[in-house]
Amino acid sequence: MEDKRQRARVQGAWAGPVNEKPASRSASRASSSRNQVFTGNTQSRVKRGDPLPAEREFIFKAPEEVVRKAPEPRRIEKQGLYEISTSPSGVSRIHLIPGFFDLKEADWMFEQLLQDIPWMQREHIRQDISYAEPRLTAWYGEIPYTYSRLTMQANPHWHPLLIMLKDRIEDFTKNTFNSLLCNLYRNEKDSVDWHSDDEPALGRNPVIASLSFGASRMFEMRKKPLPEENNDYTYVQRLHIPLDHGTLLVMEGATQEDWQHRVPKEYHSREARINLTFRKMYSDPGVAHT
Repeated sequence: MEDKRQRARVQGAWAGPVNEKPASRSASRASSSRNQVFTGNTQSRVKRGDPLPAEREFIFKAPEEVVRKAPEPRRIEKQGLYEISTSPSGVSRIHLIPGFFDLKEADWMFEQLLQDIPWMQREHIRQDISYAEPRLTAWYGEIPYTYSRLTMQANPHWHPLLIMLKDRIEDFTKNTFNSLLCNLYRNEKDSVDWHSDDEPALGRNPVIASLSFGASRMFEMRKKPLPEENNDYTYVQRLHIPLDHGTLLVMEGATQEDWQHRVPKEYHSREARINLTFRKMYSDPGVAHT
């Protein structure tokens, strides 16, 4: 019996405490966890003593602003038929014919028109202020013409030269005209501001035939902005068309609905220029738009 107790004590001494090994494993895990570091959102593991990884930096970048540039005007000076835009209103076209009349014919016609047309300077009223129109005009046709709240009475007695010019242009364009607005730009200070020939009496998509004599002047066009542009003309298409002595320019299609035009003042000396714009007017606006 004594021998059994001795053997048990010896075996117990050899075995050691029963929970020694599990304690050793737990301590090992604790020691391991103490030697590991969890960093930030990256959850990457590094050993004790190693440098910590740099924290992820958040840098704010503002959205890049879209730089919108106004397009350069397109210059048109060669003879041809140009489709300048397409929209729900239709296709806008211009037909440029430099030298429609040769120089000798054009010289003679210019002198005749300068002397024989009953030129007048009309008065406009804007915000109760009266001012003289910066050019001289005359109106030929069957009915009065009203634009910018100014009514011009029709002169039914066409000068023979005007009848000849109308016939030549009708033969070329295959259109008929019954009215004519004559403009005399006496020098570089005379002008006409931005406008469209879109009065109801002209009907839908009118054909306007413009014939120029005398000093060359720049004819400018700009496309009307889309409704969402809030009448801002900064970024619209633009055309510059030099109209020389004896040049014919025909505007047709949706040009008057979708575009505006002008002859601006200039800052270098110019001689006189005469411009004749032939058109067809309707006494009944209802008929004009059918």
